[in-house]
Amino acid sequence: MKKILREQARKFAFDHSDKPLLRVKTGERFEIETWDAGSGFFKSPADKAIPANRPGFDRNPPLANPIAGPVYIEGLEPGDTLIVNIHEIEVENTSWIAVGPKRGPLGESSRWPELSSEYHTKIFKHTPGASGTTMDGTLHFNDKISWPITPFVGTLGVAPDRDVLNSLDGQGDWGGNLDIRDFKPGNKVFLPVYHEGGLFYLGDVHASQGDTEYTGTAAETQATVRLSFDVIKGSRPPGIRIETPESIITIHAYRPLEEAVHQATVYMMEWLINSYGFDPTDAYCFVSTCPDFRINIYQMCKIGKLSYVAGAEIPRRYLSQAKLK
Repeated sequence: MKKILREQARKFAFDHSDKPLLRVKTGERFEIETWDAGSGFFKSPADKAIPANRPGFDRNPPLANPIAGPVYIEGLEPGDTLIVNIHEIEVENTSWIAVGPKRGPLGESSRWPELSSEYHTKIFKHTPGASGTTMDGTLHFNDKISWPITPFVGTLGVAPDRDVLNSLDGQGDWGGNLDIRDFKPGNKVFLPVYHEGGLFYLGDVHASQGDTEYTGTAAETQATVRLSFDVIKGSRPPGIRIETPESIITIHAYRPLEEAVHQATVYMMEWLINSYGFDPTDAYCFVSTCPDFRINIYQMCKIGKLSYVAGAEIPRRYLSQAKLK
């Protein structure tokens, strides 16, 4: 199986001028070994998120959140849709979260001074599950609280049309640092293609994360991601789409949050109208009346130029009732 090794996965920008690290065919499985968002810096609670101590934090923006790529997909052309099939994510034995002064929404808190005056790093142990791997393992928050590891890819995308955007706070309809928990095994991610070969990047795996990633970091970890690609020729979506076995999801990243929610909902209506036989009036009324229509707030971090990431979700069982075009 073709692979990108961890030591190769140290890019910090989505750059269409990068030379591909790997070339694959559609349907061909391959794997990427990723760094965590801190490039291996956080190994114990003694490793604090003090900028002066972190390699790459003398740069603006900092060299954080490394990604692997680009991967060149044979046959892809501008105007196509890239379908990313996420098959497996196997995380390493630990993950971490780091908080401290001027980090996250409570980094200058007067209510809880320890959050704004001290740096705190927590290291979480992972234990394997019945498979003998962490793919069905457990994350131990402390000696009393634990939960199943629910890994996903935090940062993925193709090279944007003209810009070169960094992997820390670059976002758009092409992908980026989005921290969407539905970028997980068993799901398909649909991305618009702007360059020959697609030029796909991936990194920043999380072992688990709560809605909004409130502190600005989740359970950050190193991992091996196994995936493959498919393509839809000659058309591309207006934004990122996700298909799960149970639902369809449309994504938008923007500030303020209500604009991200609004546009994700409009993208969902467009999908319903163009692919599932809804007329505009029915689509408009459906998203306001269906009791299972959901808005997911995946990322709402006060970090750099990050926008807020919203997803509009509809269960597939309603779509099976609609007349397909």
